[in-house]
Amino acid sequence: MNYRRKRGQLDLTERLAIETGLCRGETFRKIARRIGRHPSTVSHEVLENRTCIRPNYCAGKDCIHARRCNRRGICGAAPYACRTACKYCKGVDCRAVCSGYVSVACHKPDSPPYVCNTCKNRRVCIKEKYLYTAVYADAASNRRRSESRQGIRLTDEQKKAVEDIVIPLLAKGQPLSHIYAEHEVELPMSLRSLYNYIDSGELKIKNIDLRRKVRYRRRRKKRAKGFANQSYRDGHTYRDYEMFIKNTPDFGWEMDTVKGCRERGKRLLTMIHQEIPVMLLFLMPDGKAESVKRVFDYLERGIGTECFQRLFPYILTDNGSEFKRVDDLELTEDYEFRTKIFYCDPMASWQKPHIEKNHEYIRYVIPKGKPFNPYEQEDITLLMNHINSTRRPGLDYKSPYELIREDDEDMHKLFAFMKMDLIPSDEVHLKPDLFTKNR
Repeated sequence: MNYRRKRGQLDLTERLAIETGLCRGETFRKIARRIGRHPSTVSHEVLENRTCIRPNYCAGKDCIHARRCNRRGICGAAPYACRTACKYCKGVDCRAVCSGYVSVACHKPDSPPYVCNTCKNRRVCIKEKYLYTAVYADAASNRRRSESRQGIRLTDEQKKAVEDIVIPLLAKGQPLSHIYAEHEVELPMSLRSLYNYIDSGELKIKNIDLRRKVRYRRRRKKRAKGFANQSYRDGHTYRDYEMFIKNTPDFGWEMDTVKGCRERGKRLLTMIHQEIPVMLLFLMPDGKAESVKRVFDYLERGIGTECFQRLFPYILTDNGSEFKRVDDLELTEDYEFRTKIFYCDPMASWQKPHIEKNHEYIRYVIPKGKPFNPYEQEDITLLMNHINSTRRPGLDYKSPYELIREDDEDMHKLFAFMKMDLIPSDEVHLKPDLFTKNR
């Protein structure tokens, strides 16, 4: 079959057509015929820009027996020498040495259509899922294309060849546009790129060698607003996060802030552990970056730098202005690394699902639109204890507090510092009258 081959990149309209076709259960061939592309183009697009949703496996192990398994010494260590169950061991991956390991991973996304858009069990499935969403796919493609075009694209030999052509002719007083018009075939860049390379100092040619350039006033760059200024994300993007967690067995935290209402005032800084959904709540006087830094410094001084580094190996958060001072959050006052900060993609709060889901418990007690100004940290600590003492079906009807191991000294040190205590099940209260000032 002959396909009408379009040139250029896929646009958002075509990606929406691909998403619609996948949700209808259509083949790549049928989708390709509709948008005028080759089936291999559609297949490559889905594989390249699908979104992976990581499941919350018990102890981070995708074994069917992980929740009930309490085996020790699988790696050959004496049972009395190791107090930790093998599934919690950070030194040896029990899946590599255990003969009883059975993966619960789903292999359907390994074959066409490579996504779970049409799976009937998608909403209740606890396995690793892949979804194709046109908006997120278009954003990921644009970001990847933009990153690939950054930086200089000349080798040292090409630089020398350009300089050998341009410098002697500039010495004769020839304009750069005249030189480029005559030697366009020999110069491996556009005229605009040539000006940019000179302006950035990549070549031995300087702006002062250009007769008219030195007479121009330097253009003022527009101040970056909102998400336009992304320099803080360098090395801290969601893709960097995905690469980082592949090489570390530790679990990190998700972080966000909660506003009381639109007026300026107190806010909540929330953090939740990715393995055991223990939520930390901190009341801040405002939503500024300095307030977030003070919370980090307060925690580090309270539990110690080494304990902080073990408990908070990395933190995933959004692109709010209060989190953009990445060095202040990652480094101690002595410029020692205490954690690693990563940022979700813009408009992709679903990439940190645990913290977003647990915010609903806060709204049970403090409804949306109510300010946090009447409350103190003692009130928020009380709310935190009631939330973390709530038993949940996803945790085998246990509360997050009950999942903390007795030998986890770091977590117990955090609990003591934060005054985190288990509330008896029958006394858990999640209504606005939890605080006397709300009665």
